[in-house]
Amino acid sequence: MTTLDHKIDFAVLVSVNNANPNGDPLNGNRPRQNFDGHGEISDVAIKRKIRNRLLDMGENIFVQSNDKKIDQFNSLRERADSNEEMKKAEKEKDNELYAETACEEWIDVRSFGQVFAFKGHKLSVGVRGPVSIHPAISIDPIEINSLQITKSVNSEKGKGRASDTMGMKHRVDFGLYLFKGSINTQLAEKTGFTNEDAEKIKQALITLFENDASAARPDGSMEVYKVFWWEHNSKLGQYSSAKVHRSLNVESKVGTPTQLDDYEINLDELDNLKVEVIDGQ
Repeated sequence: MTTLDHKIDFAVLVSVNNANPNGDPLNGNRPRQNFDGHGEISDVAIKRKIRNRLLDMGENIFVQSNDKKIDQFNSLRERADSNEEMKKAEKEKDNELYAETACEEWIDVRSFGQVFAFKGHKLSVGVRGPVSIHPAISIDPIEINSLQITKSVNSEKGKGRASDTMGMKHRVDFGLYLFKGSINTQLAEKTGFTNEDAEKIKQALITLFENDASAARPDGSMEVYKVFWWEHNSKLGQYSSAKVHRSLNVESKVGTPTQLDDYEINLDELDNLKVEVIDGQ
């Protein structure tokens, strides 16, 4: 496999219908918002979904969530210590071999990077990954709808009436979110990130919400609308990532958008830089 030999930029449009795209635990699990009222999905949440999709695709993932893990390990340390080459490198205090082995073993490590710092270990290793992702921000301010809910059954014997137990559930009625990202060739050379890995990241983005249903995000409530994928013809790229991302402009055509047709997407052409526009699945 060939190490990534050209810079890549990408952008993804995500639609939300009656769902909580990313709850804020510091705010009663309400959908995240910035100070301007625009909705937000953290970059950490997006990377979690990419990892889950790569796992579904049969790739080895180091940072597996507890509800989706496919091995017997209950911590990152156990998963790291299960690799004999990494254990050998740790005993020999060989940071370079440790990082190289981890990158070969797990696609998320060579994509996003990882800090290996465990109590009692003889070394601490940091890996910088070539794939960087921005938080997703809604094109327009979002409206949050909050519902009060009750339980219809007691949790334990001897408790009071079940209907007295109340909670809150929050959702975004409609929103169109945009997140951007890039893949850096210099860091790809250090982690061994390949052209084939880049294609896998692209497929994960296209199918980001497959197998991701929950009570807060029912099936079909979140959808990848469009993926924009720019492949430069050199390692450094013809343009900066900021200029490439600015070439995509999404604006609402009405005061309060309620559907995808209420938006207009304009894509400025940059000389000698082709963009692949892919519909989400």
